[in-house]
Amino acid sequence: MKKLINGKAALLTAVIGAGAAGSANAAEILVTADISTSTTWTANNTYNLQNQIYVLPGATLTIEPGTLIQSDTGVGGSLAVCKGAQIFVQGTSAKPVVFTSKADTLTGWHEGVNEWGNLTIMGAAYISENAIATNTPAPNAANVAPMEGLVAAFPGDTKVLYGGGNDDDDSGSVSYASFRYGGKVIGLNNELNGLSLGGIGRNTDLHHIEILSNVDDGIEIWGGTVNLKHFSIWYVGDDSLDIDQGWRGKAQNGLIVQGYSANASQGSGVGDNAIEMDGAEQSDYQPVTTGTLYNLTVIGQPIDGDHGTAWRDNCRMQVRNSIFMELGEELVKFDNVDGDGGAGYGFNGTLSWANTWATAYNAVPAHGNDFTTGTYTTNYPAQVDGNLAEIKDSVFYNNPFANAYTQATTVGVFNAGNNNVTAVASPITAITRAAPVVKGGKTMLQVTSLDPRPANDAVTSVGSAPNDGFFTPQQYRGAFDPACGQTWLDGWTATYAYGITPTVSGPAQYCTAKVNSLGCTPTVASTGTPSVLNCSSNAFTLSASGLLGNKNGLWFYGTNGLNGVAFQGGHLCIKLPIKRLNVLNTGGQGSACNGTLSTDFNARICSGSDTALVAGTLVGTQCWSRDPASPSTTNLTSGISFVICP
Repeated sequence: MKKLINGKAALLTAVIGAGAAGSANAAEILVTADISTSTTWTANNTYNLQNQIYVLPGATLTIEPGTLIQSDTGVGGSLAVCKGAQIFVQGTSAKPVVFTSKADTLTGWHEGVNEWGNLTIMGAAYISENAIATNTPAPNAANVAPMEGLVAAFPGDTKVLYGGGNDDDDSGSVSYASFRYGGKVIGLNNELNGLSLGGIGRNTDLHHIEILSNVDDGIEIWGGTVNLKHFSIWYVGDDSLDIDQGWRGKAQNGLIVQGYSANASQGSGVGDNAIEMDGAEQSDYQPVTTGTLYNLTVIGQPIDGDHGTAWRDNCRMQVRNSIFMELGEELVKFDNVDGDGGAGYGFNGTLSWANTWATAYNAVPAHGNDFTTGTYTTNYPAQVDGNLAEIKDSVFYNNPFANAYTQATTVGVFNAGNNNVTAVASPITAITRAAPVVKGGKTMLQVTSLDPRPANDAVTSVGSAPNDGFFTPQQYRGAFDPACGQTWLDGWTATYAYGITPTVSGPAQYCTAKVNSLGCTPTVASTGTPSVLNCSSNAFTLSASGLLGNKNGLWFYGTNGLNGVAFQGGHLCIKLPIKRLNVLNTGGQGSACNGTLSTDFNARICSGSDTALVAGTLVGTQCWSRDPASPSTTNLTSGISFVICP
């Protein structure tokens, strides 16, 4: 293996483990300088961040599927994308992009944080922040802020600033990316989160993101309008999801599992709030946090955990179709102020705590700073009905704290029209915890195995998210489809690689194959997950082997149910009508059972050519090929059935 420093090769004696990304023969690139011109990191290399690296304005960093960014443990290497730059992290479910430290074996969890830095992305959308003297309480494109965890090289260094006046800003995309064991500590209350997002605009695309074992928050969002989908946050040392400075976005399908990442105090190694929400750094600054969260599964620590949701400084948030279970303290915590200068609800004529829960989403609060340029719903687009603050259509389970529901009751969470359920049976399929350990003075029951698919009261919700181009209407509570055998965690996450969230079931074989005239018994298999959202190449591949070589064959499928009836010498495993894919040649030799046929079925799902192929659809499929001894006889493999996942 080679180590490359600024493009020059030097011999290395060690070998990097391949794991889910990278290669044992990959060259190691020491990244030592800021990125000033557009650059691509490729999967045949491993990248080692040696210090705080910036992608400078005007530059683009593209990271190919399967690339491993694995930094020296304890060096503190980190990556930050400046306002005016872009990043494209192009992972897939089969080839994720992994950011981690060299202490990560890529095969098993270890107790550790602060082993490298993080990914920080800074954009040019509106924020509300009062730390800079020239910032104004009214919405202002000139309002900016220095990013937490970054250090300015000199007074006025713009590399560390985020914020502006472009809510449609595009900082790029991040998909199928796993961030592990990070969170460099700069100083007291100045630490890097797993993923830091400052002033990011709505044209930035973020989905399938995992944070595991970070010293500070898992994902923190400061202002902007960026949306987030399919995110998993485990064992972080502070808040799992932290929202601040006027975020006006949407999030759906999020898994939060609280625990510990280090033997340190709560907030520095032991998890704090599952979701912490600040409206603005000062309550009357605008814009104020006004967002919507759908389909969350939040699993706390039942003995010494903290709150499910903490509310501060005029935050306005809707939480719907979600699961909150085994919290250590309150479901709704009225924190009021954030502890660093915020003024709380009701300050300077803003809505009181109680009125925030009772005011319609489109009622402009009577305050001179309200962001009302144009129309109110243009500037606050995430909410389309209901009240500014609410928790609806959700299930609560085994939250044993004496005051778990006191504040929630006060603000009307349990009013009949909200369709919330306090469950007596677990709302997820299965969970296993380790024996109690004391970390940071807190008793922790770490989750060691999880099947997070909904069960019991979570299987069906009353309502669902709007079909608005971002949200997916899903008639269940929590982050996972109860009908989908595989979860969206499969294949790309650390928890999957470590065996914590293993595949519980996948495509099932049914029906029987026919032995043809040469004694061939074809077998069928599949790899990947059928998904309407994962449209990358070969995300879900069907394959048949043991076919007669060099003969015509094809895959066909049906969405009208499964079958098992005799049909022309084999078994037809699909109810009519059937739909076929392209005719292919099996390859191999014509006189041997060495022919194979494969097809990327997700290409059919994502093509839009068959409107029946939507999330939740049960599909049956099998392969056909000719038998030369009996040309009119079809040779059918067994069938494979699967449910299309989100």
